[in-house]
Parts: sequence; structure tokens; C-alpha cells
Amino acid sequence: MADPRGFLKVRQRELPPKRPVPVRLLDYREIGTRMDKDAFIKQAGRCMDCGIPFCHQGCPLGNYIPEWNDAMWRDELERAVELLHSTNNFPEFTGRVCPAPCESACVLGISQPAVTIKNIEVTIIDRAFDEGLVQPFVPERISGRTVAVVGSGPAGLAAAQQLTRAGHTTVVYEREDRIGGLLRYGIPDFKLEKHHIDRRLAQMRTEGTRFRTGVEVGVDIGWAELRERFDAVIVCTGAEAPRDLPIPGREFEGVEFAMDYLVAVNRQQAGDDVEPIDAAGRHVVIIGGGDTGSDCLGTALRQNAASVTTLAIGKRPPVDRPADGPWPTVPRIFEVSTSHEEGGERAFLASTVEFVGDDSGRVRALKVADTGFVDGTRVPLPGTEREMPADLVLIALGFTGPHAAGLEDWGLGFSRGRLERRSDYSTDLPGVYVAGDAGRGQSLIVWAIAEGRAAAARIDADLTGSTLLPSPVKASDVALSV
Repeated sequence: MADPRGFLKVRQRELPPKRPVPVRLLDYREIGTRMDKDAFIKQAGRCMDCGIPFCHQGCPLGNYIPEWNDAMWRDELERAVELLHSTNNFPEFTGRVCPAPCESACVLGISQPAVTIKNIEVTIIDRAFDEGLVQPFVPERISGRTVAVVGSGPAGLAAAQQLTRAGHTTVVYEREDRIGGLLRYGIPDFKLEKHHIDRRLAQMRTEGTRFRTGVEVGVDIGWAELRERFDAVIVCTGAEAPRDLPIPGREFEGVEFAMDYLVAVNRQQAGDDVEPIDAAGRHVVIIGGGDTGSDCLGTALRQNAASVTTLAIGKRPPVDRPADGPWPTVPRIFEVSTSHEEGGERAFLASTVEFVGDDSGRVRALKVADTGFVDGTRVPLPGTEREMPADLVLIALGFTGPHAAGLEDWGLGFSRGRLERRSDYSTDLPGVYVAGDAGRGQSLIVWAIAEGRAAAARIDADLTGSTLLPSPVKASDVALSV
């Protein structure tokens, strides 16, 4: 364990300073900085000898959190990196964009602010890359078996790396021009700069994983044809079909899906010759109060929007953990993201009932009403309607399921918008598996990596008769997390 009296000596939770808001709004670089080494060691030392570390339960990957906290407190970086990579292929991703359910389950969090687990994680991996401790793991033998991974998000990349290391020839198919899925194009650079993806891909290529970009399975190559070419196929296409808001005026120009907005801006930051939706000088309204809405907020502020307002249909959550969200569950509390720190307004109990357009067919306002609750259903209250100026509206209401051509015709079943699979990630089609959001529904990056790792273990066992790959979760063990 770390310092046995650390949580008594250092009661204050401390995170690295962020770049000042006026400065960071001038660019799309990550907003965080690194903490002083002595202060960091003190924070790692707050991890206590809690007997049963519930952070393990809070983390879908089962990360060895107390163990690598101890290693960092002792300044044993190499041991910390080994512990971190034993359960997580991509801690540089989770350490930046995961909402850290492990911290909600931290035992210290019962009476004090939780240990800064997420920051310790990302510090370990960033220092590891800086000091050359992240090296390719090239398999000693090649199995002669081949696996196709469809989709290059966190689930697909995790599965591919595990299968390659098990000795299988693994090919990742991605319909976009670059590898990374929503990591690449759905998350703004100010949360995840893309060089973090590129350096991990360099490792994977050296290990032997092959990548095919610009290939949409179901269009450029049929699913059945792909299955004939490979011994196994794992579908990791994600859940990218956006949830729409079909109310009057939806057809007006200026009403856009959040991802259409974010993807174009990410492409622009990558140097592509694109014309993104520009919020400069516009009154922007974001419908949806989740992470995607927060990403839109930060992006619109960097584009110098005249104003940005985020609408949430529900009540404003409490600041502190409520009685119906006891430790060690992940509570629904009022969160202030880094984008919320930068500006904009937030409105709760706001139901959008109509998009209002001008004579040219462009949105000019929203008609919004207060949200009421009737028989447990949220409805707009009559008589409370008012107009809100808006000449750019971004719909950030989440996703409904996978968006891949030909899957149902191929024979994969759908249930509640998700691809059907068994608890071991297999499907009714022999040799075909499903992992990540495509089978689970919209969820977190940490769950996607866990499922990719587990599905890889199942495929390895089916191809060779046994496996040494770890299997952190079964599909049937995972509850939906939206």
C-alpha cells in the first residue's frame, strides 16, 4: 500500500492546474498541465489500506488501482506501468476522457474527497511514454489464424491488440480515413489530442496489427465475403446512430446533429480541407446536457459564438451525493465540466417543443416550455412556452444504436437497437462476435475497452482451444450505462 497515514496527513484532494480560460479558448490544445512531482506523490499516498478496495468494483477493467498508487508513491514508475497495462490497453485514453467510476467507489470518498485516481493513471502513462517504457509486444509465434475487426474505436482497438499479441493475424477495418472511431473524430482535441492515438497505433503496427482505412464493410466489401476471408469476425462498429428530435421545424437549416458539428471541427484541426459548421457570432443552443453537449459547448466558445445555452429536459441534479445514489455507486450529481468553466448558460427543466424559422427556411429561435411530470413522464407544461433566440441548434441527445450497412440482412439480430449476442460475445452466426457499444448500447470508453479485451479472449479460446488472455467482463454481467 501507499503511505499508511497519507490520507490523514494529506486531506485535501489536489489536481494539476489547468491553463487559464482566456488562454485555452484561443486554441484546441488540451487544457491540463502536469502536477509538481512532490505534490503528485502526496496525492498517490492518500490511497489507504481499505481492506476491500471498492475502486476495483467501480472500474470495469478491474484496474489494480491501490497497487499502482503504491508504486507511484514509491516512485517506481516501471512497476506502475506494468500494473496499469496488465488490465488496460489504453490508459492514456481512459485517463483523459473516462468519467472515473472508480473514484465514485473510492473508500476514502466516504468521508473525504476521493483519491485522484484518474490523474494518477494518466500521469503514469504519460511519463511512461516520455521515458520510453512503452514498447511493442511482438508475439513469439504466429497461430496461422486470421481475425477481422470491424470498427477502430476503443473496443475494436483493444480487441485487435489482444488478438495480435496472442499470435493471430488481425486486420482492423475502418470506414473513415483515419483510425480511432469517435476517439479520433468525436472527441475534441482540448480533451484528447490525437497524437495520443497516433503513438499507440505506431506500437500496434509494430506488433503486427494491420489497418485498412476507407473501407466500409457492407458497402465496399460484403459481410459474408469478409467472413469467408477470415477465421473470425468481431463487430465493433459502435452506436453512432444519433437520437433525433422530431418536432415541428426540424427541417430548418441550422438545426444539426452534434456529431456532424464536432466531426467537421476535428477534421479541420487535423488539417483537412473542410468547411465546418461555424458558430462564430451565432446564438447557439445545445439540446442535451451530457458529455457530447459539453464538447459542443467548448467548441462553440472557441469559435467565438455570440452566446451558448445548454438545455436539459430534467431537473438540475444535486451538488452532493443524494440518498438514492449511495456509495459506492456512481451518483447523478451536478457536474461542471471544463467546458462549463469556460462560459455559456445552462437551463434545466426545459422542453423544446418547436423550432422556429425565418422566411428563408433557417432556424431563428426555439419554442421552449417548462418540463412537467405526468404519471412519471416528462411533458411540456401548457402555458409556459416562450421563444429563445437561436440561429444554430445542436442536437446532443445521445445515440440509438449501431449504424452499419447490411448487418441485419447478413443475419445479425437486433434487440432494443443493439446487436444481439451471447454472454461470451458470440452470435448466432458461427465465428462472428460483437463487442462494445454495438452490442451494449451507448456507454463509456472504459466499458468498450473491457468488452474488447473480453471478446478477444473468447475468440482466442475458440480458435485455439484455450487462452491466456484475461477476460474482465461477460456481456451478460454488464448493465446498460448511458
